[in-house]
Amino acid sequence: MRPSRLVRAIALVVALAAFAGAPRSLRAQQVDSVRAGIGAPPISPRRAFLYSFLLPGAGQAKLDRATAGGMFFLIEAVGLALVHRSAEDLRIARTFAGDSMPLRYAIDPVTGRPARTTTGGLQVAEWSAPRYSEDYVRARRLHYEDWFAVLVFNHLFAGADAFVAAQLWDLPIRIGATPTATGARISARFRRR
Repeated sequence: MRPSRLVRAIALVVALAAFAGAPRSLRAQQVDSVRAGIGAPPISPRRAFLYSFLLPGAGQAKLDRATAGGMFFLIEAVGLALVHRSAEDLRIARTFAGDSMPLRYAIDPVTGRPARTTTGGLQVAEWSAPRYSEDYVRARRLHYEDWFAVLVFNHLFAGADAFVAAQLWDLPIRIGATPTATGARISARFRRR
């Protein structure tokens, strides 16, 4: 054998040995074509729940659901403003509970002038009914509790929505609602993979 043939033969044997020793790709190791384009959700369902439970809309924002997140954040902002307003109404009602204003003063029949008390103040003949009665204070307290319950419900519902959205991250359905001249149209689009 000439040296060039020997070199070729050795190269062929080495190449065959390398090829024979290389791991073969098995069919089970190939990427599933159905799941090839689907990634994991940006955050876990537990973390999505916690984000939206603590700050409604935060979990939805992490999951690219801006409309739902904005809705929960808007409900939170309006709820906080109305909790503040109803707390102020309750504070005012408690402060002035039982207060009344004089409707008319007693008149001295001799002089025709307002009668005075022994301390020098005007003597009241008739008082108005108190505007802030106990029923009014109770109604203001219930109003405050109702708005606080709206906030608690918003936190729980936003957390649950983010949890479910993270669980259904790879669901190939788009659901939409559009207004029409006669009402609303609801549509659902499915993607085939």
